[in-house]
Amino acid sequence: MGTLRSILKHPDDLYPLLKLKMAARNAEKQIPPEPHWAFCYTMLHKVSRSFALVIQQLGTDLRNAVCIFYLVLRALDTVEDDTSIATDVKVPILIAFHRHIYDRDWHFSCGTKEYKVLMDQIHHVSTAFLELGKNYQEAIEDITKRMGAGMAKFICKEVETIDDYDEYCHYVAGLVGLGLSKLFHASGSEDLASDSLSNSMGLFLQKTNIIRDYLEDINEIPKSRMFWPRQIWSKYVNKLEDLKYEENSVKAVQCLNDMVTNALMHAEDSLMYMSALRDLSIFRFCAIPQIMAIGTLALCYNNIEVFRGVVKMRRGLTAKVINRTKTMADVYGAFFDFASVLESKVDKNDPNATKTLSRLVAIQKSCRESGLLSKRKSFIVKNKNGYGSFMIVMLVIMVSIIFAYLSANHHNN
Repeated sequence: MGTLRSILKHPDDLYPLLKLKMAARNAEKQIPPEPHWAFCYTMLHKVSRSFALVIQQLGTDLRNAVCIFYLVLRALDTVEDDTSIATDVKVPILIAFHRHIYDRDWHFSCGTKEYKVLMDQIHHVSTAFLELGKNYQEAIEDITKRMGAGMAKFICKEVETIDDYDEYCHYVAGLVGLGLSKLFHASGSEDLASDSLSNSMGLFLQKTNIIRDYLEDINEIPKSRMFWPRQIWSKYVNKLEDLKYEENSVKAVQCLNDMVTNALMHAEDSLMYMSALRDLSIFRFCAIPQIMAIGTLALCYNNIEVFRGVVKMRRGLTAKVINRTKTMADVYGAFFDFASVLESKVDKNDPNATKTLSRLVAIQKSCRESGLLSKRKSFIVKNKNGYGSFMIVMLVIMVSIIFAYLSANHHNN
């Protein structure tokens, strides 16, 4: 019923949702027959369905390289995230992980659910990795080595300053941006992007995730995971976990807005990086997550629910972003629209209002100066007149027919 209510409220979500569902089914049917590749792509669908969908657009060689790159870093991240592993055990594994990917016999059991399966059967990932071209292998090894060393450094170090925060995000996400740029270049499809712009692409995504996942990270058992920099949160509370308590709601939202403002500093670099891409499949692969990031920031800003539960974009809007993002005009339009939503939410009394507005104005200015705003469809502008009752009835009938058809197929099978 929740999906039906959402469709009735946002009728134009229906087509993108159906198209996304069909794309997901097609992607699952295209899993390679070889056991090691079948494991890798099946696991990719389990750990990130949205990423598994976007990656399908890439050419075969690049798609395989990006798939393995993602799974290797997911495995590395699983070791870092498992708070039950003793530091003296965890650190050597992180530092040596780039060598383990060459060893089909190595594995280390940790993590939960699908991540435990990934770690227990990582020999499949190693087998696939060893079939990649040499240029792809070298890029993946280099980034894995640098990321493992950075993660090990922050196992023993708190995120105190904003510089620490940027450094941590560089190790866990900025390096992903650098690695992807290397893979794109190795494929022959793109020029090698600058490290600075590649880093910003990763930081924009990572900082968005850190903001959105505050409650999940702070409630982690057996030990909280704390990535918000003390330099920011200490202006509002005595302890980071204090932000989740109702009596600190006003200060919590101010701190949240401070964090969002910090993340926005990477948006213009992100736009610059994407504007230089030539290959359509690579462009869409990069652009869709970046639009999702600024959309999520717009949703999180000034939103106390970040400290109460899960805050994320509705599925229909996600489907719409995936369906509509085809050109740089779409990207500029999405960034402009979501920056406008953010601007409308800024409280002039917020301690960081001036800085926030300054960054939003800069993003909007970049989008306007592209000269492409008039060539895109808006993701968020609502039809003020609404949809007539006839349209609503027709949508209900369509959804009912689809539901009945799927149910009949399920019973027949």
